[in-house]
Amino acid sequence: MPLDLPAGPSSSTILETLSRVRADSEALALPLSPEDCMLQSMEEASPVKWNLAHTTWFFETFILAPHFAGYEPFHREFSYLFNSYYNLIGEMHPRPKRGVLSRPPLDMVLSYRRHVNEALMRLVETADGATLEKITPLLVLGCAHEEQHQELLLTDLQHAMYENPLMPAVYTDARAGEGGAAPAMAWRRMEGGVCDIGWNGDGFAFDNEGPRHKTYLHPFELANRPVTNAEFIAFINDDGYETPDHWLSDGWDLVQREEWRAPLYWRKDGETWRQYSLFGERDIDPHAPLCHVSFFEAAAYASWAGARLPTEFEWEAAASLFPLEGRFMENGAPGAPVSAPVPEARDDRLLQLYGDVWEWTASAYLPYPGFKSAPGAVGEYNGKFMSGQMVLKGGSCATPAGHIRSSYRNFFPPSARWQFSGFRLARDVN
Repeated sequence: MPLDLPAGPSSSTILETLSRVRADSEALALPLSPEDCMLQSMEEASPVKWNLAHTTWFFETFILAPHFAGYEPFHREFSYLFNSYYNLIGEMHPRPKRGVLSRPPLDMVLSYRRHVNEALMRLVETADGATLEKITPLLVLGCAHEEQHQELLLTDLQHAMYENPLMPAVYTDARAGEGGAAPAMAWRRMEGGVCDIGWNGDGFAFDNEGPRHKTYLHPFELANRPVTNAEFIAFINDDGYETPDHWLSDGWDLVQREEWRAPLYWRKDGETWRQYSLFGERDIDPHAPLCHVSFFEAAAYASWAGARLPTEFEWEAAASLFPLEGRFMENGAPGAPVSAPVPEARDDRLLQLYGDVWEWTASAYLPYPGFKSAPGAVGEYNGKFMSGQMVLKGGSCATPAGHIRSSYRNFFPPSARWQFSGFRLARDVN
């Protein structure tokens, strides 16, 4: 559930937000064929078509069915097909088999979206004040949920397209080649002490971003920018993937089992490293932030470099001292990457905190003091995943602008690489 909401949003504001968010999802799918929209390349990913249907199911299940008298569901089987993990709602189609759902076809899923959109609009337009007050938190959460799936749609689609030997380009990168040289890595001292952590503001935030609380931080240093491709290539060239010295045990076992020798989407062509993205394959920019590595790879590099990963609390405390700015503010279509991560050199700030790559932290994804999940099925949104995952901070080039803030807590298993995930280094201060 949302942690905080604007005071009394009007019906017109709600309708405008709904229309924008729902249209953004369909815009991301517009360049794709029906065949593209069916692809599921691994168990952790979902087809584009399923993402479009599931976000619609969310609105239908949590808002229309319980709050719109006389609402007729679009199809009685969709509750089973497009439930993700809400056990209190009922049974669900197995996640690993979402890619076999050739039926319903894409045009039927789009009709489903139109059916639900029209009902949502009628509900908001006709609801009395008490009903509107009751459903507004769910509508806001539904929009934020769909924006999260816009980002997942992109990352899942990239993984699926990577499996195609044609290395197809899906989107056009209008800013290709604009990156310059990364600044030299420098260290910014943070004095630590008692710091406030968690959401503190007006507007929307997820429940796992709070409650706001105090934590004590020892003095530390944080790198001024994320680790670059060139720096990670030095780790590769020093046999980083082939010697166990700096690897956590689970990470080393995974590297051996999966035969990892470079980040995901990388391949070596002669002496040149190349990387696939939704803009096609291109030579790696040595100055750009490293992307598509797991927590295990990030931790191994940090150990090799004589440093460590920051905790999520160190990252947030440091980031909160700097303006909320980055390339995410330039996205023409929310949720769509404007380009792959690029280098940035401006001044002595902490650079590229937001909108290039999610940054792995050393923190396990756990509840903050006083955290409680909301009652009912909607309470399964975040709290049930607080086990076996690591926190990432900052947002990436695929993250919708409205989700970029210092308190946002993304989380993935430590083996995950298909997200736009990189890292920056931290050091203890003696």
